[in-house]
Amino acid sequence: MNLVYLDGKKEPYTTSEIIAECADVQHHTITRLIRENKDDFEALGILGFKIHKLDGRGQPKKAYILNEQQATLLITYLKNTEPVREFKKNLVKAFFEMRDELSKIREQRALEKPTHKTLNEAISKWDNAPKMAFPTVNNLLLKLSTGKNKAKLTEDRGGKTGLDCLTSVELAKYQAYEKAVIPLIELNMEYGVIRDTCRKFSYESNKKGLRNELKPE
Repeated sequence: MNLVYLDGKKEPYTTSEIIAECADVQHHTITRLIRENKDDFEALGILGFKIHKLDGRGQPKKAYILNEQQATLLITYLKNTEPVREFKKNLVKAFFEMRDELSKIREQRALEKPTHKTLNEAISKWDNAPKMAFPTVNNLLLKLSTGKNKAKLTEDRGGKTGLDCLTSVELAKYQAYEKAVIPLIELNMEYGVIRDTCRKFSYESNKKGLRNELKPE
């Protein structure tokens, strides 16, 4: 289970639900502590929340979104039980790893930008371009890199462009697909041919990766 995520602005966060589950504390206890100390949490940043329905009951459930400082403050309010102590260690580690991942994302994004510019230039000169060529190609690359299109990515991860939702590993895949697509567009291939070629390449790459994983030492 992931303890920390990145929002659309690439800020690390966790939720009251994650804290409740991993610290072995009732969720209503966690939310009560947040409400009772709301001013303290808001002094450390915007206190966000999301509302969804409970499974099978249809009643709305509110879960708070907490940045690193807010999450750190919250766990100081909990009794120092063994599950809470273990969770504290894991949460600190998770936020540290996410900061490291964020650094990798920024580095990978800087490496990808020139390729993205070249791709856009190729699309702008593409005689066989489909309607809405830019978002169409972008969605193809996102789907190949993550299995999700822009709409699904932004819904799940809270970004705006789809590209800003990607992890460092996904960004590296995205750039690899960009480099594969550019010469095909420059050859003025039709979109359907490019799409099928990329899907075949993705399938073969995934199959090769699986074979390597299954290969005995």
